[in-house]
Amino acid sequence: MGAMVMTRRDLIRGAAALSAWGTEIFAAEKESRLSVEGYIFQQYAARQKKSLGEVLAEVIPMARVAGFRNVELNQGFFTPELRAKTLDLLHANGLRMPSVYVGGVMHEAAAAAKTTELALEIAELCKPFGCAGVVNNPSPKPKAEEKTDAELILQGQLLNLLGGALATKGSELRIHNHTPEMVNGAREFRSTLRNTGPKKVKVCLDIDWVRQGDQDPYALLLEAGSRVTEIHVRNAKDKLWLETFGAGDVDYSRVAAQMRRNRQVPLIVVELAWRDNTAMTRGLQENLTLGRVYAEKVFGVKA
Repeated sequence: MGAMVMTRRDLIRGAAALSAWGTEIFAAEKESRLSVEGYIFQQYAARQKKSLGEVLAEVIPMARVAGFRNVELNQGFFTPELRAKTLDLLHANGLRMPSVYVGGVMHEAAAAAKTTELALEIAELCKPFGCAGVVNNPSPKPKAEEKTDAELILQGQLLNLLGGALATKGSELRIHNHTPEMVNGAREFRSTLRNTGPKKVKVCLDIDWVRQGDQDPYALLLEAGSRVTEIHVRNAKDKLWLETFGAGDVDYSRVAAQMRRNRQVPLIVVELAWRDNTAMTRGLQENLTLGRVYAEKVFGVKA
């Protein structure tokens, strides 16, 4: 996902809109550890051959109708064209946003500076919605090329800087993974654990992507330990993503039990995603609802 730069005027407009709602919109509500990822809304738009803006008013309410009170969106929802509409819809539907996803390059200094600037801007924009975590998946190199040892060391240093900068604003940096971080025995993932400070850089472990990358999610949960403050959950059968979150390749009952043993109490984010050949038998609204019900059952939490 490409970097998005907000102008000072954009930020002032966003702040003005938020000021009418108060500094902490849903502070009185009891917080839930269960959330839903907005990436599926972008896939839904693509399948409808529409832009995200064209479906935004349709999909944001789906999260609340499905029983979620929390949602995690990414920078695609906060372009200058969509930002005000996104914030209005979150407010109108009573949705909190305990975390936000901001991707970008982190292994090159100049590009990482842009990623850092964007992450700080969006974190501040989302703070009135209870946002305390910024999820970042450092962008991979082109053509599936592994990062060099020097690039990984630099990436660790730059992640420490980003984590420190976010901490001064009251936010926490959480590093996410896809399959590139799992290559070669989870080389990049483990490098991040070694080369970053546990107080500055936390972990958002995407359980399914660990499995897709032929690594052991149970082992990495244990290895990351108390740094795991968020997990993303979806499931697959023979690595083919399911239309909703349910039983499949990953035994999430085992994940839940292991987290209890590890004393890990992360934010749990249901992230649906579909392949072109995912068998579809229901609409998105029903799949979101079923995913929420399964997550509540397996993790013993309430949305």
